[in-house]
This record gives sequence, structure tokens and C-alpha cells, in this order.
Amino acid sequence: MGTLTIRNLDEPTKRKLRVRAAAHGISAEQEVRQILAEGVGLGDRLAVTGARLTVEEILEFGRRLPKVDFDQKLISDDLWSFVEKD
Repeated sequence: MGTLTIRNLDEPTKRKLRVRAAAHGISAEQEVRQILAEGVGLGDRLAVTGARLTVEEILEFGRRLPKVDFDQKLISDDLWSFVEKD
């Protein structure tokens, strides 16, 4: 693994990184690694590190999914018919 030094990082950015890292329960250094990995297309936080996602991240993932029309009653009836067979 290589080492990367970032010079002249302004305080507000540094502070925001620390807050994000704390919210994810990881070090600021790990947070930066994850941000960089995501930024260069190496996957999302979960795929890259196995880190836990926040509720907001899970909701955002759901919002990006395509809308799918489905018949909820048909699905419910199918599930109940399976349960009632036993």
C-alpha cells in the first residue's frame, strides 16, 4: 500500500471529515480512504470496506433504485397461500 500526503487541507474540510468518520464509527484516515475509493469507482462503502451504513445512506440507496410497479395483493395472496398449505 502506498502513502498519500495532503497538504494545506483547510480546517472546515478536516473537521467535516472527522464528523463523518465519527458518524460511521471509523477513523478519519479510514473515512478518507473510503471516500477516495468511492471517488475513483472502486465501489461503495459497503463493498469496499464492509463498513456499516448509516440509516440515511440506506435510505439514499433505496431512493436511487428504479421504480417498479407490482401488484401487492397478488404477492400477498401468493405468500399466504404458501403459508396456509402447511
